Amino acid sequence: MELILKKDVQNLGFKDDVVVVKNGYGRNFLIPQGHAQLATASAKKVLAENLKQRAHKEAKVVNDAKAIAEALKAMEIKITAKAGGEKLFGSITNIDIAEALAKGGQEIDRKFITSGIVKRTGKYSATVRLHRDVIVELAYEIVAEKA
Repeated sequence: MELILKKDVQNLGFKDDVVVVKNGYGRNFLIPQGHAQLATASAKKVLAENLKQRAHKEAKVVNDAKAIAEALKAMEIKITAKAGGEKLFGSITNIDIAEALAKGGQEIDRKFITSGIVKRTGKYSATVRLHRDVIVELAYEIVAEKA
């Protein structure tokens, strides 16, 4: 079954992508939830016209995302956490990284940060997706809080 996505669907595609999925997944989940529509010939023509018109606006958005990416690469992020030796009391997640970025002046939604759960001090990296074409590797360090 060929569908046009109306929204970003994780592990499937981004908005306005034409994807092929199994019939049951499309009919029972994607279409009723409003995540997709059938990719008929007329729907594909409408999509092509919309994409052509949106291309100019998209270029500006990509340039803005690249500017933010350069600012993120220049940032040095240190997150302090309570620790006993190297092991943390608790863990560091995407929420903590988003808060550290906000303190540095960059408001990034935690949904766009992928790092995993960290339970030890040291240097780590996270992936920040600013746009479908702009993905940044962000280095950060976790240090123990001084008593």
